[in-house]
Amino acid sequence: MSGAWGGWLFGGAAAKKKDTPKNAILALRSQLEMLQKREKHLQNQIDEQDALARKNVNTNKNAAKAALRRKKQHEHSLDQTLGQIGTLEQQINAIESANINRETLAAMERAGEAMKQIHGKLTPEKVDETMAKLQEQNALSEEIVDAMNSINLGNQIDEVDLEAELDELRQEELDQKMLETGTVPVDAIQRLPAAGTKERRLPPLSAKGKQIEEDDEEAELRKLQAEMAM
Repeated sequence: MSGAWGGWLFGGAAAKKKDTPKNAILALRSQLEMLQKREKHLQNQIDEQDALARKNVNTNKNAAKAALRRKKQHEHSLDQTLGQIGTLEQQINAIESANINRETLAAMERAGEAMKQIHGKLTPEKVDETMAKLQEQNALSEEIVDAMNSINLGNQIDEVDLEAELDELRQEELDQKMLETGTVPVDAIQRLPAAGTKERRLPPLSAKGKQIEEDDEEAELRKLQAEMAM
């Protein structure tokens, strides 16, 4: 019970302290309103005495002088009232400005606490460390992907290289036979597979095919001898 009572007292005191500027401003405004009413009343009195003095200035000198005397008294009271009004207005403005400054500072303090909670134990060093770790992991991930791609690509390249090398060997063999005979052997043309296909072994040429090949070779040889004789 005592704890609850103490909490209520503390909360009540805090609330009362917080409402102090507000209550002060309310009291000052109430007093200012009363002085403004007095100002209006005094001004009416001054106007009345001035009119009375003007009315009796030529007919009743004593009455006119008495009216002017009362007018001066009202003017003096009016000057005091105007001074008080000015003081109250300044005080109200000062309290309002101070209260705004206090609330602004309190808001900034709350913002600072919120930023502190958000950041927690976060520091520029920890941010740099985290970014370095992320970059390291990203680099590792890229290396892994490159390694996997190189494995697959390597298999493909091996197959392509093998096919290309086989084609070169076939072409070299064909060129060599062309240099030796001057013609493209029918046997080589028949046995040379298309690029990118597996080699197929054809059956040997028949006796007729061999005879045609030999006749072609003899004809080519005679042609070459005739050109050399020229």
